[in-house]
Amino acid sequence: MTLDDLTVSLRALRLLAVDFGHLPAPSVDVSPLYPEWLRLALHSTSGASLAAFEQWRTALRVGPDAVDCHVQSDGRTRVLRAEGQFAGAVVELTAYAEVSDVDRAPAGQAGGAR
Repeated sequence: MTLDDLTVSLRALRLLAVDFGHLPAPSVDVSPLYPEWLRLALHSTSGASLAAFEQWRTALRVGPDAVDCHVQSDGRTRVLRAEGQFAGAVVELTAYAEVSDVDRAPAGQAGGAR
């Protein structure tokens, strides 16, 4: 495989940089294992990645019904994931954010109030 074989995903990345350069910068992954896939990942402990995910999801015109939301790492990390098409590439958008103590508290115990 050569760099030319990654043309679809690299072209999509170039167009994203031109069209959406104002959006929060994600981690980017292009792999020869999946040459037509472009992976964008957003990470934060403050939850800013979830807001950034929504900005990117909207820009890529991925519907809210296409979003998978789950929690991993023993309930400590919230994950949003969606796939869409952009410039011929499959774009996988993922956000990771720390789940707050309030989100982890059992119902009726949020913030320690009774």
